[in-house]
Amino acid sequence: MDDNRTMISVLDPATGEEIGQVPDGGGASVDEAVRRARASFTSGVWRHMPGAQRAKVLWRVADLIDQRIDELCAMEARNNGMSRGLARAFTDIGTEMFRYYAGWCSKIHGQSTDLRVGPDAASSYEYHAYTSLEAIGVVGLIVPWNGPLLCAMVKLAPALAAGCSCVFKPAEETPLTALMLADILRDAGVPDGVVNFVTGYGETVGAAMSGHDGIDKIAFTGSTEVGKIIARAATGNLKRVTLELGGKSPVLICGDADLAQAIPGAAAGIFTNSGQACTAGSRIFAHRAVYDRVVEGIAAAADALRLGGSDEADVDLGPLISARQLARVNELVEDGRNQGATIVTGGAALDRAGFFYRPTVITDVRTDMRLYREEIFGPVVTIMPFDDEDEAIAEANNTQYGLAAQVWTRDVSRAHRITRKLDAGTVWVNCAVAFDPSIPFGGFKQSGWGQEYGWKGIEIYLRSKSVFVQL
Repeated sequence: MDDNRTMISVLDPATGEEIGQVPDGGGASVDEAVRRARASFTSGVWRHMPGAQRAKVLWRVADLIDQRIDELCAMEARNNGMSRGLARAFTDIGTEMFRYYAGWCSKIHGQSTDLRVGPDAASSYEYHAYTSLEAIGVVGLIVPWNGPLLCAMVKLAPALAAGCSCVFKPAEETPLTALMLADILRDAGVPDGVVNFVTGYGETVGAAMSGHDGIDKIAFTGSTEVGKIIARAATGNLKRVTLELGGKSPVLICGDADLAQAIPGAAAGIFTNSGQACTAGSRIFAHRAVYDRVVEGIAAAADALRLGGSDEADVDLGPLISARQLARVNELVEDGRNQGATIVTGGAALDRAGFFYRPTVITDVRTDMRLYREEIFGPVVTIMPFDDEDEAIAEANNTQYGLAAQVWTRDVSRAHRITRKLDAGTVWVNCAVAFDPSIPFGGFKQSGWGQEYGWKGIEIYLRSKSVFVQL
């Protein structure tokens, strides 16, 4: 290791104490990682491996994760601050990504057809034409801190299934489970040089990857602001870019909704992972007929949540990721309070070590408030009443984002009608935060480019070649 490299402190958000250090690799480490990835791609050690063999390796990755599940989840919870239970749920989803994409390894193929081209039979040409799908090359994978292990698996599984070689950057706040995953990939049989991990800051390692001419594609999950920076940097060699970005997801609770389901569902949609989720349902619109009951119910759900560190018993929510994030959440809530918003419950940090913020419910919000318009990434929800369905839909869409939405109603026709009109890549009807490896996920507007999960999730790591053979 180069002793001149800056070391990054890794903290436990529940205590603020250092639990490790990783180097800021910088541009030189990215160059070396790209060189190794390119060498492995050129050699074909992974991409030319028969699909059935690649599938076996990816399946072994999943099995090894299962074998180390307790160790991985303990580290994920401690490094990120999430509860052990949530860490287990996220890891289980990620493990299934490897099994799901293992199944695609032997099913990547193009199309073929026979053509006759020309004005008539006497002067035409016959062709056998086909397309083939190939791994796009060396891909750069950049993941966030709010679900570090899950996001790593969501990107690595399809990229490896497609036959790509990878340069992987974990978030500087949460690199520890990524480094454990590196050991698992090696033990499962992924050849040396196929996946290369580089730790460091976004402005050093992330920037070097985004602008690197040796990287053919970037897949990024994170903020819209950083996504735009990556898109601009990618123009150097016109690398392809997939972006899963921010959200300000609306939740529409209609007058006929089953509140016994809608209230806990909407509460889970905003407070899970302390609101640190791109899909968090942070704007609730409740029909005036049920508005008071929704406000009361969401506030009661918020007050019932137990906050604590990953090593504490009976914990529902952990801390925010950092002192910086805690300060941002508090700033936005205080800004709303100063402009006349009503804090129904919460609205303050916990008086203890760590970066804890109380689950917060806010009413009397104006649509021009930062609190209402900006992605907070904390356990904070605004609730507004509505009378007219079309007006509620228009306001739900009145945002730069379009990642996800929820609709709660007993009326099937209303559910489909509202769903058609919402500008969101994923809509949950009478449920919240449902995912499956087979169903594509991605955003509209400034919530991103492209989709992950399902066939779409592997297609983004492939390129199509057309071949004409004259007969």
